[in-house]
Amino acid sequence: MTTTGEERERAFDHGEVEPRWQAAWDEADVFRIDDDATDPEYVLAMFPYTSGQLHMGHVRNYTITDAFARFERMRGEDVLHPMGWDSFGLPAENAAEERDTNPRDWTMQCIDQMRDQFVEMGFGYDWEREVTTCEPEYYQWNQWLFKQFREAGLVERQGAELNWCPSCETVLADEQVEGEDELCWRCDTPIDHREMDQWFLTITDYAEELLEALDGLDGWPNNVREMQRNWIGQQEGASVAFEVGDYGAVDIFTTRLDTIHGATYFSLAPGHPVAQQIAEDNDEVAEYVEMAEQADEDDLEVTSGVFTGEYATNPATGEEIPVYVADYVLTDVGTGALYAVPAHDDRDHEFAQYHDIDIQQVVEPSDDADADPDDVDVQEAAYTEDGVLVNSGEFDGLTSAEAREEFVEVFDGEHRTEYNLRDWGISRQRYWGTPIPMIHCEDCGYVEVPDEDLPVELPEFVHTTGNPLDAAEEWKHVDCPDCGAGAVRETDTMDTFVDSSWYFLRYVSPDLEDAPFDTERASDWLPVDRYVGGIEHAVMHLLYARFFTKVVDDVDLLDGVREPFVNLTNQGMVLGENGNKMSKSKGNGVSPQRIIEEYGADTARLFIMEAAQPEKEFAWSPEGVQSAHSFLQNIYRLTGEFADGEALRASDNASGGTASGGEITFGSEGEIADYVAREIDATAARATEEYEKFRFNHALQAVRELVSLLRRYREATDPDAETFERGLVTAAKLLAPVAPHVGEELWEQLESDGLVAEAAWPNADAPADYDIERRLVENTREDVRDIVDTVGIEDPETITLAVAPEWKHDVVAIAREADNVVPAVMQNEELQQYGEAAADFAKTLAGRANIDEHLPPERELAALERAAWLVEREFGADVVVQSADEADDGLASKAEPGRPAIDIAE
Repeated sequence: MTTTGEERERAFDHGEVEPRWQAAWDEADVFRIDDDATDPEYVLAMFPYTSGQLHMGHVRNYTITDAFARFERMRGEDVLHPMGWDSFGLPAENAAEERDTNPRDWTMQCIDQMRDQFVEMGFGYDWEREVTTCEPEYYQWNQWLFKQFREAGLVERQGAELNWCPSCETVLADEQVEGEDELCWRCDTPIDHREMDQWFLTITDYAEELLEALDGLDGWPNNVREMQRNWIGQQEGASVAFEVGDYGAVDIFTTRLDTIHGATYFSLAPGHPVAQQIAEDNDEVAEYVEMAEQADEDDLEVTSGVFTGEYATNPATGEEIPVYVADYVLTDVGTGALYAVPAHDDRDHEFAQYHDIDIQQVVEPSDDADADPDDVDVQEAAYTEDGVLVNSGEFDGLTSAEAREEFVEVFDGEHRTEYNLRDWGISRQRYWGTPIPMIHCEDCGYVEVPDEDLPVELPEFVHTTGNPLDAAEEWKHVDCPDCGAGAVRETDTMDTFVDSSWYFLRYVSPDLEDAPFDTERASDWLPVDRYVGGIEHAVMHLLYARFFTKVVDDVDLLDGVREPFVNLTNQGMVLGENGNKMSKSKGNGVSPQRIIEEYGADTARLFIMEAAQPEKEFAWSPEGVQSAHSFLQNIYRLTGEFADGEALRASDNASGGTASGGEITFGSEGEIADYVAREIDATAARATEEYEKFRFNHALQAVRELVSLLRRYREATDPDAETFERGLVTAAKLLAPVAPHVGEELWEQLESDGLVAEAAWPNADAPADYDIERRLVENTREDVRDIVDTVGIEDPETITLAVAPEWKHDVVAIAREADNVVPAVMQNEELQQYGEAAADFAKTLAGRANIDEHLPPERELAALERAAWLVEREFGADVVVQSADEADDGLASKAEPGRPAIDIAE
């Protein structure tokens, strides 16, 4: 489309407009929230890692929360919408190494760049509440909270086989190891396993509550809740004891106690205490244990294991079964010991075949199972389904469920619930993180750093391999707080997920000096009402944040807040134009900075929010960007033309004409104005509902339709100034959360008071039965199009619409309630006078699965009269709307409620 010189003059310059309104918001403290606000709407996006550059994923994430926060603020809510920086972590350390600088300088430079970019995007944050996790003022409270957790019995130091990334040279939590190939979540390097002493937060103490509380998180996506359920991994089972040689009773945990009669060997994890004891006297076992501890898990087969020379007694049969140490048994799952039933477990079956161990079937398919007992050969493959017991002595014939229940008592066991969730190892052998506030004294052991000595600040950056803090000799050597003797600081730093596990609490009182947050205020302002961030944090950040919230409530730092986030949205990915993930290597990345410079922040925001609902992914589209830009310029011009007092309808803009070339007389100005006024109210109501439901694209589509209607209104007739202005004001307000700079420009052109960011949201309800009326109008217009196209009418002169008679409305009412429509209609005395016509219409309705709601005849007539101008403009013909009494009998007889009869004359 060619842009005229006049249109260019009316176009806004985003390079001038956007900074001006950003300054105006800042000067007016639009986004600041007072500390005495009561239960504000808390809207939050996951704070960014400080990489220094925004990408399109950032733009989408933060536009979503900014738009919703602006929407709620205009609705009169106090809104807490803060921003901070997830600024510790290995990437900053690596970047500093590459640039021969230190992580702090690099990080603070990145923060300054990103803050400027956020301002350029028009994101409205209360910057007085900004938090930066690498600042001592923040991370001292990581250290203080660590001590609170330790006092509550939730901190342990223990040796464990841990995930080690040889590239990052640090330990990884289980959640940071990705995929079957076990790759580091940061650098995709295959991990190793190392036995190390580490600090753990015992999140397993909260496993049951973390699992059960998921059922109450109705505002979370189901897939995230399911991911957490699977990660926590609750298993209902039982424990029983097996006597192992001279080593006494060894407890096992199993979910299949019904198979105990089929146990033909016993397995110990290499790290199990009994395995370690056996290794002291058995060189072959010792060699295997050492090999298993050092080996990469991928290098070990399910068949890997060694016979110990010991035997365990099966309490069900009294038989002696061989004891193996096998790497497929995990030390930290269950008890680290298990009885093996090769006939009914795939791994046990593979191990038994390799080691030539007996395979004894003790469960066969039940009568109602899909499998035929004669077709089950456990020597070939394990039968792993429940069934009925065989070869189990007096218990033959019990179902698996019955046996599991009965055997707990028979074999002196106990019911147990186990979880796959492991304790959270927070120790990291890196520099750029929170120092763990512990000191090791040879005499006193591990001693906490006293509160008055917090924060333990990081020393100057040390360029070294391995653990950098271990090389900070002057920093790490201190006196023991208890006995005064020489001691050594803990040189590990905390996992950076500790930082993000409570940052949302710090926002409520970021400058508080004597506590991590104000308890009374946090208890009132929390939980977060709307939280937006990536699905990749489902079983790391989100799980840890839930854990932290429960703990700080239990140690009386909160009052009854058990969950941090009420409603969670995982935004979808912004893909490259080719539909692939954006990346530099693929050459399909799009720079937000370039889009801002070329089109402006509002264009980027509008395109991203129109492209798809927040949780859906979508591909970048230059055409979509151009469409968003054009729309913003068009609504700016339309508003400017009205504000300048120009004629709202030039004679050469009138559409259409009669077949003879004469001017069309449109519906009365009052009827048209009434139609537009109702559409304005309906649009406000629709957009409000869509904003509430986080369906921003639907809300923005409603705004586009309203602006299109206003333009057609102006072209069709001399608009009612008050109605037209109300339409523009409504459009400006509805658009302002997503395109706030243009929203302010429109607001200013309309000479409205103050800022649109602080204006009241349109408080309009949709007109009564609006959806029914809209369907009536749209169906009628579509029917006219079909007739014109089918018959081939090139130049219609008059279109007559006839509303159905009232008796047909009565038939519809009866048809909705009656089981047998035709008799019910014909038994109605008032309808009997219409004879076969009534019977035929009843038969028509009886054949329909659904009967749409419709308006009464007089309201249907009024609705069509209000909308007649749209049909007139579209087809260039006079439109006549008639009641059934006014219409020709032949035409009226074809009309139905909600579907007027149509006659088109050429």
